[in-house]
Amino acid sequence: MGVDMGELRGTHVPVLLERCLELLTPALQRPGAVHVDFTLGLGGHAEAVLERFPEVVLVGLDRDTEALAHSRHRLAKFAGRTHLEHAVYDELPRVLDELDLAVFHSGLFDLGVSSLQLDEADRGFAYAQDASLDMRMDQTSGFTAEQVVNDYEPGELVRILRQYGEEKFATRIVSTIVRERQKDRITSTARLSELVKASIPAAARRTGGNPAKRTFQALRIEVNGELATLEAAVPAALDALAPKGRLVVMSYQSLEDRIVKRALTARTRSTGPVDLPVELPGTGPTLRLLTKGSEPPTEQEVADNPRAASVKLRAVERLDRHDGTTGAARERPRLSTTHGGQGRLRPGAREEGEGQA
Repeated sequence: MGVDMGELRGTHVPVLLERCLELLTPALQRPGAVHVDFTLGLGGHAEAVLERFPEVVLVGLDRDTEALAHSRHRLAKFAGRTHLEHAVYDELPRVLDELDLAVFHSGLFDLGVSSLQLDEADRGFAYAQDASLDMRMDQTSGFTAEQVVNDYEPGELVRILRQYGEEKFATRIVSTIVRERQKDRITSTARLSELVKASIPAAARRTGGNPAKRTFQALRIEVNGELATLEAAVPAALDALAPKGRLVVMSYQSLEDRIVKRALTARTRSTGPVDLPVELPGTGPTLRLLTKGSEPPTEQEVADNPRAASVKLRAVERLDRHDGTTGAARERPRLSTTHGGQGRLRPGAREEGEGQA
């Protein structure tokens, strides 16, 4: 079932739009800048970039063919400088190669489920609306949540709910699912939601929102291979980011944010021997953090856009090649040897990659 484009544009509010643009502007202002929107969705962030930076070329990726169709319509007036690709975000190297682009200068990941997927009941992502158990972001391929719920072994289902949903009542939920699927196949989101609710103790249902939330998250991650894809995608993006290029990543749950944090912070540190007074060529940090930890949304942002409530934003800049990533050895920040000889940064010195607002 299609959705009216005007209606979608009227209700879709891009998350943390102004903050994203503020962080990315130095990269977007560079001559010949290429901006990659790794999760194009309905094109809200991409439209703002194209409108405010008339020289920027956009590469937009999305695995959802329906979202791509909407974005193609929305961004039609910019068609001369857009490349909208049906691709998952870990496929960036292939896409850049096909477009004959060596690097990109600005990038944005807006992870999780898109507004289109949440708002269209028949996609099966929303536990509050009845629909078939699908949950595929790309409806042209792959297996569905119905197959996972009805065909997976009980032990595997428990693992998925615990690992991807952080669901402490996973065993009880799976026991209920297994019992009920032996009677009749579970095919609808409403039915699954009822079974989950019935499995969770009443006291636990009184807090934390809809009791099916964690189960639906776990199934969605399994169906779309989200975490494995993200683990491959962030390093691939950083490898293709130009010197002085910037990347912003918005996550909506702790599992995603953990993967992003690991991938970003690993490149803000030296890989050389810690006891040398100089940084060896090729061992220095390659990234500078632009945010101190993960940034939450402001109260005003959440008031304007409730879907921003759980967002965590992280941003980095790739260091220029003469900042110590290649070339001659350079002196490291001096360490204090007080406190029993344990090396610590001397007062006032800043560790490589320390966050800056």
